[in-house]
Amino acid sequence: MNIVEYPDRDLLAMGLADTLASELKNCLLVHPWASFVVPGGTTPGPIFDNLCAADLDWSRVHVMLSDERWVPEDHDRSNAALLKDRLFQGRAAAAQFVPFYMDGKTPADAAPDLSARLSEQMPISLLLLGMGADMHTASLFPGAVGLADMLADTAPLVVPVSVEGQEPRISFSGPALAGAMAKHLVIFGAEKRAALDRAERLDPAEAPINAVMNGLTVHWAE
Repeated sequence: MNIVEYPDRDLLAMGLADTLASELKNCLLVHPWASFVVPGGTTPGPIFDNLCAADLDWSRVHVMLSDERWVPEDHDRSNAALLKDRLFQGRAAAAQFVPFYMDGKTPADAAPDLSARLSEQMPISLLLLGMGADMHTASLFPGAVGLADMLADTAPLVVPVSVEGQEPRISFSGPALAGAMAKHLVIFGAEKRAALDRAERLDPAEAPINAVMNGLTVHWAE
């Protein structure tokens, strides 16, 4: 794991966007397409604002979320809505979005079909993750029912996740994320930096981010 520190969050957003654009360009030099997995939430918004202007062949970039709440794309809790507002703008409007949500199905119903459909996108070319103060990443939460199976080497590509008090979710599994060709994590603040330090000493069952630490580049600003 390598940690890159930035003077402030604005410089992180610009610097990380440049890094991601460069890695996408390099991937497209040797592959017909690039699979690009990104997080939801508010943290990546400024990164997307910078990245969407990158001069590359976005039509060959296949964008997927690391995880998603099981709600329609026009729902205000949908992570897909964030991508449409912040990433799929300017040049990046030409990118191809690969959604998870399937109308009329539950995450458990959809997971096998999604795993089969997403297999052609594997391994992930470029992965950007976030992390919670509880050391979860994507929707792999400490203490989640079935977490051991989600992290196991035999886990399918995507797994349904149940979080008490929230909408059902679907998420890439631990091995799907860990197998990415390039992996980046963005975190802000002292609390998450301390959580990341703790995670290095814990089992992935207690700190799921530890499942993807090998080869991970962490981008941090206060």
